[in-house]
Amino acid sequence: MIDRRSLLRHSLAGAGLASLPPALARAAAIGPDRRSGTLGDVAHIVVLMQENRGFDHYFGTMPGVRGFGDRFPIPLPPGPDGKPRTVWDQSDGKRIMRPFPLVTSSDFDLMRMLGTPHTWNNAQRAWDNGRMANWPAVKTHRSMAHYAAQDIPFQWAMAQAFTLCDAYHCSMQTGTNTNRLFLWCANNDPYGQGGGPAINNPDDDLSKPDAASLPRFSWTTYPERLEAAGVSWGIYQDMADNFADNPLANFLQYRAAYRGDPGARRVLADKGLSTRALDRLRADALSGTLPQISWVIGTAESSEHPGPSSPAQGAAYTAQVIEALTANPAVWARTVLFVNFDENDGFFDHVPPPAPPSPDPSQHSGFAGASTVSTEGEYHLLPAPGAPGDDLDLRGRPYGLGPRVPMYVLSPWSRGGRIHSEVADHTSVLRFMEARFGVMEPGISAWRRAVCCDLTSAFDFASATPPTLPQSLAASIAQAPERRARARAIAHQPDAHPPENQPLPLQAAGIRPACPARYRLEVTCAPSPDATAMALTFMAQAGLAGVFQVYDRLALDQIPRRFTVQPGESLTDIWPAHGSDRRYDLWVLGPAGFHRGFVGSLTEGGEAQGGEPALEWSLEKDHLRVTLAAGHHGVHMASPAYHAHHQPWAPGAKGGTMRWPLAATHGWYDLLMERPDGWQRRLAGRLDGPWMAITDPAGIG
Repeated sequence: MIDRRSLLRHSLAGAGLASLPPALARAAAIGPDRRSGTLGDVAHIVVLMQENRGFDHYFGTMPGVRGFGDRFPIPLPPGPDGKPRTVWDQSDGKRIMRPFPLVTSSDFDLMRMLGTPHTWNNAQRAWDNGRMANWPAVKTHRSMAHYAAQDIPFQWAMAQAFTLCDAYHCSMQTGTNTNRLFLWCANNDPYGQGGGPAINNPDDDLSKPDAASLPRFSWTTYPERLEAAGVSWGIYQDMADNFADNPLANFLQYRAAYRGDPGARRVLADKGLSTRALDRLRADALSGTLPQISWVIGTAESSEHPGPSSPAQGAAYTAQVIEALTANPAVWARTVLFVNFDENDGFFDHVPPPAPPSPDPSQHSGFAGASTVSTEGEYHLLPAPGAPGDDLDLRGRPYGLGPRVPMYVLSPWSRGGRIHSEVADHTSVLRFMEARFGVMEPGISAWRRAVCCDLTSAFDFASATPPTLPQSLAASIAQAPERRARARAIAHQPDAHPPENQPLPLQAAGIRPACPARYRLEVTCAPSPDATAMALTFMAQAGLAGVFQVYDRLALDQIPRRFTVQPGESLTDIWPAHGSDRRYDLWVLGPAGFHRGFVGSLTEGGEAQGGEPALEWSLEKDHLRVTLAAGHHGVHMASPAYHAHHQPWAPGAKGGTMRWPLAATHGWYDLLMERPDGWQRRLAGRLDGPWMAITDPAGIG
């Protein structure tokens, strides 16, 4: 097993940073004000939502995360040459493109590269119900561009010093304002009861009459619920320039308060639509008057949005927010700062978002998959008022989740460079607020409550001494303001072009400490009685609900089926075998490294060629157990990723039981079962246990 000191050495080596920026060094040095050792120790929650960056776009090369080294990228249909493709091999209609680096050390102008299309219709077409095969054709070739550690050192330093989420998704397949509605208001009004459904950015100009443009919204927002419950809240922004990033400006009740209409609740404008910039944030921290819940909205230049801003400018602003909050160490000792992004712009991310089943007329149910939890409110069923791009062929599509975006969790309880891999979205931030202050948000859908976590597992409240950073990290690196000044001086927005002969993108080797992942998922398979199909059964045994995504690798033109399963429940579906030899090849993806693969060929009577092995497997407290019944020849089992710890097994005709202990790999497993006739089963994933949680140890290198 890997001890904490060795793990920290591995974790910090990957980015090549010898020190932290001053703001991060100060934040990392302040320990928690530990009172009860529970969530109740949090006195302040602050959310800074930045603009338009994807997870792979920022962190695909970072060690330990689910990035460019993902061992289970989804399959795509073969290319023109007939060779198999994975999600890394994207087509623009003319050639194959892979993620390519923006090397700002040789061309700093790429820091402010042009953005990409990012509205409802093009986002849906890039996702393509989960097939995800033609991203650059819809989002331009720039969508495949990414940065690395040397380009965005402050962002990487935040991720190394605190906690980074690598399964945090934007809430919806669209752009800025609608995703921000989920952070402030829990949903996009899918049934049109308060002016929605919203799918694109509205005109929220406060100087215009309410009826001057649509949509205008009127449903109850989460700040209103906080106000009614007596929980203090506020928004820090410059009303002269908040980049139109405050979605409350389009709500009728806030607009009335802003105008001072008779009977309007002035408090909504005072706290939600007033100028309170970072100097006020700092002053409130110093005076001990920081609200219990705060949102921070930057200026256009600070927003990190491609064009008006950049990673360098966004980093400088984020540093200012951290400096303001840490000006009073006693306040920071009881504060949680979430730094997330509203959406991904159009930047490519390789992980297919968990989502409800897509409509699919070819399936008997009318949907590609099923769910044990209600999916009401998760589909675009009604016309969206005032929304260009509300294409009829996209009506009925799931709203989300959308692609992954960066999410940093900064607090005295989230130090140490951990990776959080439970599925989350913007409503997860509201769930964390619910958990701490008890103010419930009924607008969060049942499906999101089941699938998206409440982020509490990103923190270690019980430990009296959270992981500490080496003293060398107290020195500063190049100042963020200097990089901001260079970015400001860029006079144009350059394009970026992928090279002609692209290698596969590379991710640096290394592991990181991990947060708990509360999943106990399983998939089993069995032939149908008439040997014409293979049945898969999806189960969630405990913890969180899981979304299983199934790709039929012999019919990749079809919509992938998705199955949402709550703990204690199961779902079963069948896939027809293909060809005269009745082949099947089913590839299953779940959260937190979960993968199952089923390959073989069926014959009359439901038996595979050579006999379908009577096989059972189970994940137990500290080991993976596999039992093979007698009478089966040629079955061989081995671990492709962890062969140093998990020895191969060839049970022979007598069969038997084999147990692979999981402590040495910190709960990670990867077992490939094969037979010479092409029959295969692949079991991979992670099981939390008494060992320290880490990211995939196959990434140590």
